[in-house]
This record gives sequence, structure tokens and C-alpha cells, in this order.
Amino acid sequence: MRIDRLDHLVLTVADLAATVDFYTRVLGMELVTFGDGRRALAFGPHKINLHLAGREFEPKAERPEPGSADLCLVVADPLLDVVEHLEACGVPIEQGPVSRTGALGPIVSIYVRDPDRNLIELCNYVA
Repeated sequence: MRIDRLDHLVLTVADLAATVDFYTRVLGMELVTFGDGRRALAFGPHKINLHLAGREFEPKAERPEPGSADLCLVVADPLLDVVEHLEACGVPIEQGPVSRTGALGPIVSIYVRDPDRNLIELCNYVA
């Protein structure tokens, strides 16, 4: 077997409204609704499905818990512009800019936390 790509991932969240606000207002994702009113956050050809803690869709992770995710997202904008945007949104930067290694090579990253305290890495690939 050979995996081609990631289709979606799931975040278990404590507060759907706070999560949707952060990912749409701060990170520029689009809220989508599907199925029987399920919610997801779309960006490019990807999406993050949202499960409300205690009311997860089955089947689910063995131990779904808000704040247990660590995601790295590649941003199209220069990282310094992202820093300015985050500051304007009142989102503190936990670390960075720092050099890291992404799936395709060297990246420069900054780290923030979402409302559930998930670690969100925002990066640019080094040209």
C-alpha cells in the first residue's frame, strides 16, 4: 500500500464557537457544514472536521481530548506578515520565528495556541 495524501483530520474541541472563530477569523479558514449539521474548517483542498468533546462522531479516536493536537500549517503569506496579523488579532506567539524541518525541507515557523490550547505551527518553506 502507498498513501497518496491526507484528506482530513479531526479536532475534538470544548467550544465549537470559539474554535470556529479562531480558525476562520485568525487563520482564514472557511466554515463548512456537512452531513447532519456537522462542522468542518476548510482550507485549500483540505479540511479539519470538528467534534464537540463528549459528543464525538463514531468511530472516534481512542482518547479524544481538546488540546491534544499539534498541527503544522504552511502559510502562503510571508511569516512577518503573519506575525503582524496575529498581533492585530491579539493572538500571542508562543515561540518563533525559528528554523525547523518540514515534510519537504527547511521551514521557518512560529507557534501559537488555539482556544483548546492545541499547538499550531505556522510556517513558510525556505526558498
